[in-house]
Amino acid sequence: MSRPEYSRTLSTNLSSGGSARPLEGKVAIVTGGSRGIGAAICRNFAAKGCHLILNYTSDNSAKPTEELASKLEQEHRIRTVVVQADMGSVKGPAHIVTMGQNGLKHPKTGKFQIDIIVNNAGVSVNRPIEECDAEDFEKQYNVNVRGPLFLMQAAIPFLPTDRSGRVVNVSSVSASCGFVSQSVYGGTKAALEAMTRTWARELAERCTVNAINPGPVATDMYGGTSKEFQMAMSSWTKNTPLSKIREGIDKQEFVDNEPFAGGRPAYVEDIAGVVGMLCSAESGWCTGSVVCANGGMRFSP
Repeated sequence: MSRPEYSRTLSTNLSSGGSARPLEGKVAIVTGGSRGIGAAICRNFAAKGCHLILNYTSDNSAKPTEELASKLEQEHRIRTVVVQADMGSVKGPAHIVTMGQNGLKHPKTGKFQIDIIVNNAGVSVNRPIEECDAEDFEKQYNVNVRGPLFLMQAAIPFLPTDRSGRVVNVSSVSASCGFVSQSVYGGTKAALEAMTRTWARELAERCTVNAINPGPVATDMYGGTSKEFQMAMSSWTKNTPLSKIREGIDKQEFVDNEPFAGGRPAYVEDIAGVVGMLCSAESGWCTGSVVCANGGMRFSP
C-alpha cells in the first residue's frame, strides 16, 4: 500500500463512527503544527475526533496552518484554534494556552481542559565545537528546552486530575547517539528527555509523560541536508531494521537516494502513529519513557 493510500485509509477508518474516534472531544496542543511531523500529528488526532490548538512561529507558516486547520475541521467535524507564538520567547508558550482557552472553553460554563500536549516545535543547527557560539546555544535551548518547560507550566492548571492526560515530548536519537556537530542540539534533546522523567513523577496524578526519539524523517529539514550529511548517517541507517528500501512502496526519491543515505527516512505518518499510540487510553501504564520512533536505529534509551 502506498503512503497516500495508507493515509486515506487511516482517515476513513478513524472517521467511520464514534467508536473509531478514541479522542472524541479531547483537546490537544501541538507546537510546531504547521508542517512536517507536527502537521501529521494534527491529522492523526483530528481523525480520532480531537480538537486542536495548532501553534506556528513564522509569518510564512500562517497560511499553511490556517489551511490545515480549516481542512481538518471540515473533514473531521472538530474545532481548531491557530496560534502564532514563538516557543523560544518567554511569553510565547503561555500565549498558546491563553488563546486555546479563549477559543475552546465551554461557552456556558467556561470549563477548559487540555487533555494532550505534544512538544514538537524545535530547531536544529549542526556546528562543530569550534563554531558553537552563545547566540546559537541560546536559541536552541530556548526553543527546545525552555519552551516546553514554560508551556507545561502554563498548562498545569488545565490538565486533567484523573491521570487521563497525555504529554509527548519529541526528542531525537541525537540525544544519545553522539553525532558529530550536534553538541548543542543533542544536548537540548537530552535535556528534554531528562525533563520527561521529572514531569512523569511530578504530574503522575494528572497525566502520563513520555518522549519519542525519531531519527531521520522525510521533512523539509531532512530534504535540505547535504549528500555529505546523508552519507555520514548512512552507516546508522543501513543498520536500522525498518529503513530498508521497498521498491514499489517507498517514494522513488528515496529509492534513488539509497546509495547515499543507506535506506529511507521515516515518513511523518510513521512518527505521528507512535505519538497517537502514546496518547491513547490504552497507554495509561506507560510514563517516563523514551519510546522508539526511529525504526530501530536506537534500541535502548
